[in-house]
Amino acid sequence: MRILSWNVNGLRAIANKGFGKWLRSSDASIVALQETRAHPDQLTPAVRQPRGWRSWYAAAERKGYSGVGLLVPKDRMPDEVSTALGDPRYDVEGRYLEARFGRLTVANGYFPNGNGTNRDNSRIPYKLGFYQAVFDHLRPRFEAGEPVLVMGDFNTAPEDVDLARPKSNHKTSGFTPEEREDFRRYLAMGWVDTFRHLHPDATGRYTWWSQRFGVREKNIGWRIDFVLASPGAMPFLKDALILSDATGSDHCPVGVEVSDDIVG
Repeated sequence: MRILSWNVNGLRAIANKGFGKWLRSSDASIVALQETRAHPDQLTPAVRQPRGWRSWYAAAERKGYSGVGLLVPKDRMPDEVSTALGDPRYDVEGRYLEARFGRLTVANGYFPNGNGTNRDNSRIPYKLGFYQAVFDHLRPRFEAGEPVLVMGDFNTAPEDVDLARPKSNHKTSGFTPEEREDFRRYLAMGWVDTFRHLHPDATGRYTWWSQRFGVREKNIGWRIDFVLASPGAMPFLKDALILSDATGSDHCPVGVEVSDDIVG
């Protein structure tokens, strides 16, 4: 069972850059999308719900901003889907969508960037509040030993190895000490960074690159997209993926392969 996550940097834009072909060849059972930047009624039927798939979206009130989505093949329908976290501070920005497949909970989050309008890191408190709200919401299932996967664009690189140029970015949102410490706090609680767990010595494996000319070609990137697993999900984990060859966005897809038994 392959479960993938991708910040598409605009679903309408990536639809014109081969997203449909990528989706058909993805062999995915679940695809979580972030930064869809569209209300469902702004999408053509073929983009909103590709043939053979079912879709759900949580959109921001502000058009052209934020938003998350979930795509699943029609033969693997979820038992339950929620398109809100239940906190109006975050739901107004369309940042959370959750689905349950048997025992498995898949939480799809577009975690905020800490930059304010003047790139002044003024949104870091809002960002860390969203982290807290998501993991507090999932805590009962985490503590009950249920399999839970939290995936998406976390907008934080926790360790030096997770970006190409750590020394020059300590004051940049996504790598400030405050953000890194908060991310590590959830790992210390028992959430597992699936890619780093299975590939502890991997270097140069990034998921986001600036759109400045030549940056991606030179692999000057950041690893800020993750799949975090609860302890209850770990026995089913088979592999963790960074699909850096996929293009069309400034991010690339990430994901996990898990045993079908995870759904119970």
